[in-house]
Amino acid sequence: MQNMDVEINFKNILVAVDDSDDALLAFKYAISRAKSEGAKLTIVSVLEDEEINVFQSLSGQFVHGKYEDLEKHLEKYKKTAEAAGVSDVDVIASTGEAGETIIKDVLPKVNPDLLIVGSESKKGLARHFGSQAAYMAKYSPVSVMVIR
Repeated sequence: MQNMDVEINFKNILVAVDDSDDALLAFKYAISRAKSEGAKLTIVSVLEDEEINVFQSLSGQFVHGKYEDLEKHLEKYKKTAEAAGVSDVDVIASTGEAGETIIKDVLPKVNPDLLIVGSESKKGLARHFGSQAAYMAKYSPVSVMVIR
């Protein structure tokens, strides 16, 4: 076998965040990796449909307000990454089911060479991010790193 000391440098990293402990670890790792490799870092978060009940969904104002809150929250992530020394940072807020939205909508737009996700979501039993992380790892056309 040839020498296995292959170093892979990523130039465009996408990290999914949802405020869970694992997602925060993934975010910290993504900052470190982007900084050390001089990569662009895009931070994505998805407002999931299940987070909004039927009555709230009838109020466009409620959904719009939640989406605006998510965008503002993502700006804090962006400032944190920039303060840590990542020079090229972008944020994307989206709606839908996290795994599917990231794979089908966000990845084609961002065109990253690495997707970093936490292994679990902060959102209760049925929403274990494990299933979302597994979905993304299975269907992503790019490398996926799952952080625990």
